[in-house]
Amino acid sequence: MSEEGNVVRQVIIIGSGPAGYTAAIYAARANLEPLVIASSVEAGGELMNTTDVENFPGFPEGIMGPDLMTKMQEQAERFGAHVVYDDVVELDLDGDVKTVTLGSGTVHEAATVVFATGSAPRKIGIEGEARLSGHGVSYCATCDGFFFRDRAIAVVGGGDSAMEEATFLTKFASKVYVIHRRDELRASKIMQERAIANEKIEFVWNSEVIDILGDGAVTAIVLRNTVDGTTSELPLEGVFVAIGNDPRTHLVHEKLDLTEHGTVWVDGRTSRTSVPGVFAAGDVIDPTYRQAVTAAGSGTVAALDVEHYLAARADAGAPDVKGAEIDGLPDADAA
Repeated sequence: MSEEGNVVRQVIIIGSGPAGYTAAIYAARANLEPLVIASSVEAGGELMNTTDVENFPGFPEGIMGPDLMTKMQEQAERFGAHVVYDDVVELDLDGDVKTVTLGSGTVHEAATVVFATGSAPRKIGIEGEARLSGHGVSYCATCDGFFFRDRAIAVVGGGDSAMEEATFLTKFASKVYVIHRRDELRASKIMQERAIANEKIEFVWNSEVIDILGDGAVTAIVLRNTVDGTTSELPLEGVFVAIGNDPRTHLVHEKLDLTEHGTVWVDGRTSRTSVPGVFAAGDVIDPTYRQAVTAAGSGTVAALDVEHYLAARADAGAPDVKGAEIDGLPDADAA
């Protein structure tokens, strides 16, 4: 439940994936009463589209992605986090008080903000992909590869990530087709050589996926030759889309420094961004690993950095801001 008016919170967390909720758990346990903006349509992050999660520590039998996110949310709320299902439409990160405006028109203020909006895998953009996502269509080999043991599958893409995923998937699959639009790869030479040398991998050149077939599970893909336009079907049981990921940074363009990868820049191993009082965590700062457990660890770092930042402000005698005391921080007269 959100609060409106001139209440200035200690921390607002934007994002409700593993990073956001872990940050909320730690911040709530530190009595910071975090407000979590969970989104109106994408609450829970990418794990809400994942079926069995078998590599998150503490669940030896595995756990459904939505169930894991529900447990994280319940844990955060148990310690005092407040969750709002709305979307951030504007951020003002200047000054001692940060302003977060929601789609509903509600405006929240806080001394600190944790930006944990995650990243989104690039989609092919075809009907069968959306319909069979989580039912044979995946965007994460390390998450879902185990479920395709002894099956024929395809990896779509031609970069390093596609070669890495294809090579990894040969541990499980009986056959891995690499579907690429061109007749040469964009991947680095060493990644190409490794994939080409693998006897389980077969390259399908000059081809693009125009449909994914199946009723409840993938049974085949439809390919179109990019040279002559002919189409064909390729029977298989899984499709891994590896054409890149885009960090969700549209809200902070020209507000926070970004890296060459398009992720939010942070100072070394901390979560501190280029703006004091603004912290970032999870996939939005990670172009490499993008795992639930690494995002959760990153959320821990963000919450601890927030706590240290607020403690330092209190020690310095944080000034009164816009006539409202920041919860838990003394105003200038009380310092």
